[in-house]
Amino acid sequence: PFTAPPFLRAIMRLTRWTDYALRLLMYCAVHQQREHPITISEVAQVHNISRSHLTKIVQDLAGRGLLETTRGRGGGMRLLRPAQEVSLGTVVRATETDFDMVECFNPATNACYLSSNCRLKSVLSQATQAFLRTLDGVTLADLVADADAAALMRSAAGQPTIQPLIAFPRVR
Repeated sequence: PFTAPPFLRAIMRLTRWTDYALRLLMYCAVHQQREHPITISEVAQVHNISRSHLTKIVQDLAGRGLLETTRGRGGGMRLLRPAQEVSLGTVVRATETDFDMVECFNPATNACYLSSNCRLKSVLSQATQAFLRTLDGVTLADLVADADAAALMRSAAGQPTIQPLIAFPRVR
């Protein structure tokens, strides 16, 4: 089977920051009807993510208007908007720092002598835009809408009998 070279794998991968942000937002979407807010410690434990790292992500997402946070005893976080109003494209654009797939995407650093006659930039730009359009068409609610997946994510025991792609245990 084909194995992509390291430079290509890096291009086709979201950052860990974005991965964690998406997981956090999905967890919030699953538990948006819960009475008490979700805590950073809870999400850190469920996803085995550093609490410190997750705190920075929560602050960033709150600053971008995606999360509502409350400090102190009984505090935590919730989605600021309904899950059906938050597209993955919005989240990825907010959390990814660089969509420059090749040097010529950035005029400030472009030193490629082929730029004026090269079609690669156009093809890769179209691919990037298609990727983002696809993400624009998917919301957090879409990701957690499947009844079986939602039931597994809300599993009180946290140990579903079958392994879903994404499983969030229910925290009471």
